[in-house]
Amino acid sequence: MENQTRWSRLNDHLLEGALGVALLLVGLFDLLLPLLGVAGLLPMETTRLVHIDTPAPPPGIMDADGMTLRAASTAELALTDPGLPERLLLALPGLTGTVLLVVVLGLLLRMARSLRSGDVFIPGNVWRLHTIALAVLLIGLAVPLVEAVSTDLLVGATPLHSMVPFHYEFSTGHVFLALLVSAAAEAFRHGSRLRADTEGLV
Repeated sequence: MENQTRWSRLNDHLLEGALGVALLLVGLFDLLLPLLGVAGLLPMETTRLVHIDTPAPPPGIMDADGMTLRAASTAELALTDPGLPERLLLALPGLTGTVLLVVVLGLLLRMARSLRSGDVFIPGNVWRLHTIALAVLLIGLAVPLVEAVSTDLLVGATPLHSMVPFHYEFSTGHVFLALLVSAAAEAFRHGSRLRADTEGLV
C-alpha cells in the first residue's frame, strides 16, 4: 500500500512536471520569441498563406503519367520589409492562440496539483474545465477570425486586396473538443455534488 502511495505521488509529480515544462516551452518559444520578433529584436516569419480568388496555374508540366497537378486556392503572402504594424498583424493570430494555450496549460497544471488531496471532484476543477472548454472554443473560432481580419488589414490598402478576399473558416475539431471538455466539466460537477451529498450523510 505504501509503495502504491509512493507511485501515485511520483505520477502526480511527473504530471505536474510535464505540464510545467510544456507551459515554460510554450511561453518561451510561442510567446516571448514572437513578441521579440514583433519588436524587431529577433528575425520573424514574414509570410502567410492566404486564400485567393483566382488560383494561378503552376509552372512546368501539369499532367504526366496519369497524375495531374492542379493549382490550389492558396498563395503565400510575403512582406519584404514589414514595419511594426505589419509585424504585429503577422504575429497576432499566433500570439492569440498561444495566450489561450497558456491559459489551458495553466489550468491543467492547477488541476494536476489538486490531485495531491486525492480527490479531483472539487468545485474548483469544475470551473477550470469550463474555462478550458471556453479557451479551446476560442482557439477554434476566434483565432481564425483574428487571422482573417489581420490578413484583410495587411492587404487592405494594396493592389492585392482585390485578389485576396476576406476568408474565415473555423476549426470544427476545436469546437468538438470544447464540447467534450464541457461535458467532462458537467461530469465533474455531478461527482462534486455526489461527494458533498455523501459527506452530508456521514
